[in-house]
Amino acid sequence: MSRMKIITERLMLEPLTVKHYETTLKYSTDPENTKMMCFLPCDDGDEVMRYLKKCEVQWQKERPEYLDAAILVAGVHIGAVSIEFLENGTVGEFGWIINNLYRGKGYTVEAAKAFMKYCTERFGIYRYIAHADSENCASIRVMEKLGMNFVNISGERKNRNSDEERKECLYELIIDR
Repeated sequence: MSRMKIITERLMLEPLTVKHYETTLKYSTDPENTKMMCFLPCDDGDEVMRYLKKCEVQWQKERPEYLDAAILVAGVHIGAVSIEFLENGTVGEFGWIINNLYRGKGYTVEAAKAFMKYCTERFGIYRYIAHADSENCASIRVMEKLGMNFVNISGERKNRNSDEERKECLYELIIDR
């Protein structure tokens, strides 16, 4: 297992693994917490466990397809930040989820900035993208605070717990080398 551990002013990030099962289960199966997400909520604990096991495998790889890092505040797991490596590993697509109880405190931006720095240094990623439901003002604010720029809006989004087609915003950040 990768020994990655990132310490910020208020947070610690570490590989998301099965040890985070109980807390991941709480935030990833909650329909209110995940209402604007494409791939959540998870159906049950089995789905959560399968995903966490896949995350562990990715952390073992020299060139992973994606990575999820657990976000901890004072040792409490409150959410995760993720990156999917696209375009032959040259682009990182960011995602995040925070337990509703910890939103609005700047933790997502702090964690994403630290994870972005790690991915740039470790994997040479200099172009980052992120998508959000056009009505997800909190995620849009996170993207803007990360320095990402609006690229476009499309009508091609379907959130997992909704039957309606939604509009999706795409943001991008290119880091100077």
